Amino acid sequence: MCTSPVWPSSAAEAEAVQEALRPRLDLTGPGPLRPSTVAGVDVAYAGDRLAAAVVVLDGTSLEVLEQVTVTGPVAFGYMPGLLAFRELPSLVEALERLTLTPELIVCDGYGLAHPRRFGLACHLGVLTGLPTIGVGKTPFVGTFDEPGLTRGSWSELRLDGDVVGRVLRTRDGVRPVFVSVGDRMDLETACHNVLALTPRHRLPETTRAADRLCRRALADSLV
Repeated sequence: MCTSPVWPSSAAEAEAVQEALRPRLDLTGPGPLRPSTVAGVDVAYAGDRLAAAVVVLDGTSLEVLEQVTVTGPVAFGYMPGLLAFRELPSLVEALERLTLTPELIVCDGYGLAHPRRFGLACHLGVLTGLPTIGVGKTPFVGTFDEPGLTRGSWSELRLDGDVVGRVLRTRDGVRPVFVSVGDRMDLETACHNVLALTPRHRLPETTRAADRLCRRALADSLV
C-alpha cells in the first residue's frame, strides 16, 4: 500500500522532505463521495513511547471491520509543523498490516492547513496513494470567521489569502472542527464525508474509534 518513505534525522531534512513531496499532491480529487470503508488513524504518547492505531469502519453502518496497533519508541522530536515525522513510521507500519484497503483515510490532524501546505494527511496520502482528509480539533494555521450555529454550517479557513480548509459545524451549537484535504480529495467532498462520519458526536467516528484504540494499546504496552 505504501511507497518507500524517507525518515529524516533533523528539522531541515524533514522540511526538505515536505517540500519535495508536496508537488505530488492531488487536491482536485474529487475523491469517494460514499466510501464503503473508511479508516481512522491516531497516535497516543507516554514520554518517549507511542501507540499508533488504525481502525477501518464500514462506511454506511460505521461498524468496526478491522483494527491494528503498533507500539514503540517515538521516532522524531516534537517540532511544530513536523508532527507527521513522529507518527508516520508507526502509522505506515499499521496500515501495511491491514488486510482491508480503506477507500478513505481520516487523520486526527491537518492536511493543506499547514505552514508548508503539507500536514500529516497530505503526507500519508502521498505515501499510501489513498484519499485522505485531515480533521483538526483546534485551529493550527490561518484565519476564519465563526460559522453558523447549525450542523453543516461552515466558513473558509484562509492562509496567506488562500483557502486551505473549512471550519465545519458538525453539531448544533457545538465547537466546529477544522477540515482540510490531504490527497486525492476536494474540499467539498471532504466536508461531505466528515458530516457522514459525525451522526452523533462532534468528532468523526473514525477519530473516536482510533483514539480509544491507541490509548488502550499504549496503556497495555506500559504494563
